[in-house]
Amino acid sequence: MLMTIIVLAACKKYNSLGFTPGTGTPAISSVHTWSKTDTTAVYDTVYTYNAAGDVTTSIKRRPSKVSAFDSATNAGSLGTMYVINGANLGSATSVTFNGMSAYFNRGLITDNSIVIQVPTNTPYLGPKATDSLVVTTLYGKAYFKFTILAPAPTASTYSDYDFWDGSQISLTGVGFAALTSVGLTGSAATVTIVSKTDTTLVLQFPSATVSRANLVFNYTSLGKASTVTDTQELIDLDNALMIFYKNNFQNSWQDNSWSGPSGTSTEATHSFGGTSSIRANYPAGGWQIEGWQGWNGPQGGIPYDPAYKYLTFWVKGGAADHTLVLVAEKMPGGYGQVQNTAAMPIQLIKAPKGVWTYYKIPLGAANNATQLPYWGTSPSGVLAQQLGFFLQGQNGDVNEVMYFDEVGFVK
Repeated sequence: MLMTIIVLAACKKYNSLGFTPGTGTPAISSVHTWSKTDTTAVYDTVYTYNAAGDVTTSIKRRPSKVSAFDSATNAGSLGTMYVINGANLGSATSVTFNGMSAYFNRGLITDNSIVIQVPTNTPYLGPKATDSLVVTTLYGKAYFKFTILAPAPTASTYSDYDFWDGSQISLTGVGFAALTSVGLTGSAATVTIVSKTDTTLVLQFPSATVSRANLVFNYTSLGKASTVTDTQELIDLDNALMIFYKNNFQNSWQDNSWSGPSGTSTEATHSFGGTSSIRANYPAGGWQIEGWQGWNGPQGGIPYDPAYKYLTFWVKGGAADHTLVLVAEKMPGGYGQVQNTAAMPIQLIKAPKGVWTYYKIPLGAANNATQLPYWGTSPSGVLAQQLGFFLQGQNGDVNEVMYFDEVGFVK
């Protein structure tokens, strides 16, 4: 009587799966892909209107399209779904890739298949990359040679978004160990790999003719050459109209701050190999602008040129978090006015305390809330001669010092 009850209970448990797991030694016959991703670039044009009816046009890439795709494979990518085919797999208790346990849903198991996702932290380099797929059941283990592909080189952080001839940038990310060379979009120049591990990369940049470019990573995967272009755009400061870089003011620009000590300072720097930046001094409780002027140069300033697309710079905050207002004499309200009002289109600059923050501000016409009207409403023949940052102080403030580096206009 007791034995009969146990058998009936076991059958009920197995029937809840929709099948009865085999009791033989498990076996893996093949692994198949679950889907494929179409990476063909497809773009949409997006039109955005502000309250005044002004239109801003932007280009946005559509998400990649995923579709079902069944193909046998003996290699797979991190985080990707696959189907394990075989026999006597229904009582599986664990699935591992190179010793790393993978989660599986019992609702997606039959006695002949398991739908599984490769864990994103599966080893793919070094001694732990054993190419071993193991399914463990109540009745044994099944082994299959399955290679984990190294991910395509992908950067997650950059030490700088600007470069120039001889400068270096450090990156963190994944997949750098497979790199064979690095290039720049729009240029035949080669970027030198100074050092690399799988998660870190140091690059030295050549002389180039581009204003803006992305890194092109050339790498090998299972002996096959591949290329991927990183999404982060970089600025070549050698081809920009610079106000300050390489430790000095450029193009006849100079300090024009309201209080000192200000101007070139060796107290802080952001640039590779740099020793200096621009110091901006804000006394406690003051309402003032710290900035620079270029009217002493041969051209008397920066002539309007629609080819200039961005104003870029790094700013290091002081003892507290602050918000600055970017000002210029051709912007609405002029240079010396308090421009932190709703009636004026303003560009707010967040300067978190004690850290360097990067800005890349689009240049455009007045009354466009998403762009900086640096040359004013009538740009033809107009010179831009001043650039500064206004801070509205308050009671209880302390004396503040901020720093600016790699300041310039970019085409």
